[in-house]
Amino acid sequence: MTQIQSALKSVRASLQEGVELVAVSKTKPVALLLEAYEAGQRDFGENKVQEMALKAATMPEDIRWHMIGHVQTNKIKYMAPFVHLVHGVDREKVLKELDKQAKKVSRIIDCLLQVHIAQEETKFGWSVAELEALLPHMSLYPNVRVRGLMGMASNTNDEHQVRREFLDLNDLYKKHAPAQHWDALSIGMSGDYSIAMECGATHVRIGSAVFGARNYAP
Repeated sequence: MTQIQSALKSVRASLQEGVELVAVSKTKPVALLLEAYEAGQRDFGENKVQEMALKAATMPEDIRWHMIGHVQTNKIKYMAPFVHLVHGVDREKVLKELDKQAKKVSRIIDCLLQVHIAQEETKFGWSVAELEALLPHMSLYPNVRVRGLMGMASNTNDEHQVRREFLDLNDLYKKHAPAQHWDALSIGMSGDYSIAMECGATHVRIGSAVFGARNYAP
């Protein structure tokens, strides 16, 4: 068993039943992803469309590719044929382009609406008011299926703040899930996924705990 496969086994053992592990593989070479694949991992998360498309072209077809980064509208056409779930839909322009490109390839693309829950202004996402104004108009995008919400907590060591941000998002999720037929709440990364699971996460996005520290290209 390789180091990655051992780490993957350990992370899986820590997950609550029903929580889906998205292995965040951004910047990692295909060889390392294949190690995880051979250990049964099928859900991988990337934050750059070009990198995801290149990996998808060379890796097994049964992989479910998750776009977890900030979505650039001019890149959506490259992932429309194969992306499994787009986690970071944070503005209407992205919804419109997703709908347009999904129609071109005869698909309905699943996505999550990203809500701004952190204290930092650097994080993206809809405000609660913006989200609730949007929901009655989702029929405008027939080729997009919103499955739920995504959020990123503040980058802080204050676990109480992180928990409060996750719980606020879970409250918003539960408020609208029945009428919207949602089934996905994507919160939690390597440093806070245990808290996220306590707060109702259905998907956790874990990179460094599986693959180790990322190696960014110079």
